[in-house]
Order: sequence, then structure tokens, then C-alpha cells
Amino acid sequence: MKRGPLGGTGLEVSELGFGAAPLGRDPGGIDAVHAALELGITFFDVSPYYGRTVAETVLGKALRGVERSAYVLATKVGRYGDADFDFSARRVTRSVHESLDRLGTGHLDLVLCHDIEFGDLGQVVRETIPALRALQEIGLVGAVGVSGFPLPALAHVVERTPVDAVLSYCQYTLQNRRLAAWRERFARHGTAVINASPLSMGALTDRGAPPWHPAPAEVLRQCARAAELCRARGEDLARVALRFAVTTGGFASTLVGAADPEEVRRDVRWIGEPVDDDLLRAVEECLAPVRDRSWPSGRPENQDPGGTA
Repeated sequence: MKRGPLGGTGLEVSELGFGAAPLGRDPGGIDAVHAALELGITFFDVSPYYGRTVAETVLGKALRGVERSAYVLATKVGRYGDADFDFSARRVTRSVHESLDRLGTGHLDLVLCHDIEFGDLGQVVRETIPALRALQEIGLVGAVGVSGFPLPALAHVVERTPVDAVLSYCQYTLQNRRLAAWRERFARHGTAVINASPLSMGALTDRGAPPWHPAPAEVLRQCARAAELCRARGEDLARVALRFAVTTGGFASTLVGAADPEEVRRDVRWIGEPVDDDLLRAVEECLAPVRDRSWPSGRPENQDPGGTA
């Protein structure tokens, strides 16, 4: 498993990261964490929002006894339920201490403000980030970052206060490559970029998107057609999509969720296996009519507060 620097944070992360959100739904995922470590995955991302703290608790159990320097641990603050957002300094400070307890560690390598588009971006700049920097000064927090879906919201914060890393999901995939266009904008401010959900929350899989998927119907139809195209050639769209995102994106790490050790082993195997160039071109042609099509997320005023890349 390749590793590389996470911008200027001093952290080194694996090119494939472990997204721990599924541990909130499947507490039996401890074996998946162990499989990830065995295969060289060293970057683990979680949040108190996932499973209402269950994912953090399970991940903490799975990492118990593992040399702390052997992995990079990221969690989040600010989101605690579907409609429970609190980016106040007091709450995020308490949240970090709660996460430390659940994860069984003395420090967090990276703390991200979770889905900032649902909050007041001004508060994130003036209050949330400074609160995390204060925790950084006493050694509880390493790097500080922001996460979310609308790239202009992330840029709005990055351009107003120092941010070590940003994390966005479904924004660098076979269907949507907008994150690549924003990378230089973030880099100008010394901010590293983490890609997440390269399978677009299930849309780029043989199984297809779940009923709650927020993408426009036309996007989901084209993704389903791409899956059919792959099946007709004896291929799995998820493998094509995962390898594409990891090997072409140029991001520090790409996060993929898993709760089953076999899924972890499959994902690691997939990124090392070449994809037929003709098939990739055919899939790209299939998705071309909906390339870079997105959807709104969060408060209306946070969709484009900082302009476009």
C-alpha cells in the first residue's frame, strides 16, 4: 500500500483510507479494521455522528493494543445527528474529549468540522477552528480541517482562516470530477485534500444507488447504465470506479467505507489490478451526459458563498 504526506501536516497516510461510517451500523466490523491494518491501510476516519457514537466506540476497540504510531486517526466535530449540528467552541471542545475517550487514545491526528454546509460558515471561521487550534496547542489535536459536500463552502472557510485539510465526498468519481479542479485553489492556502466515497454512495456499483440517494434521477439512470455495460463485459463497475479514483485523482488518500474484512481485501486487490482501457472509455462515454452533475446539500446560502473554481 502506497503512503504519502497529507499536505504540510507532517502526517503520512495510505492511498486508500478506511472510512469507518459502516461500523456505526455493523458493530461486528472489528475484523475489517484488523484486515485493513494487515494490508497496509493506516488512515482511519470516523465521526461521533456515525451510528450515534457507535462507530467511534467500535473503532476504538479494534485499535486497542495497536501501536499508536502505526496509524493516523481522524474524527470530526459539529454533527451529532441528522438535524443536530453545533459548531460552538464549547460543544466542539467537549466533543473532542468525548471522542478521545471512545477511541481510547491520548490524541487525535486530525479533527474535521463535519458537514459545515449545515452550519454558519462565519462561526466555523471565528469560533470552531480557533477552538480546535487551542486543543492543538495542548497536544490533544494534530491537524485541523473541514469536511462537507459543496466545494465553495469549503473554499470559503479555507480562504478566511488557516485549514490543514479538507475532506469532500462524491466529488472525485467516474461521474463527478469537480474536486480535481478545486485542488489548486486549496493548495494555494496550504490545504491538503482528502477524497471520500469514490463509489458515489453506491451509485457507481452493481447494486446501484440506495433509495435516499440525493443525486438527480438522470445521474442515477446513467450510473445504472454504466453498471449494465460493465456486467455485459463481465466486469464490476465498482472496481472500475474505485481504481479510477485512487489511481488518477492525485489526492493524499481516498476513503472507502467497509465493515466486512472481505470487502477490505477486495478493495485493496482492486486498486492494484489494471482496468481494460476500452472498457474505461466506454464507461466514461456512458457517463459523459451527466459529467460533474451534482446536487445541493446544506443551507441555501452555503451552496456558493465563495464563487467557483
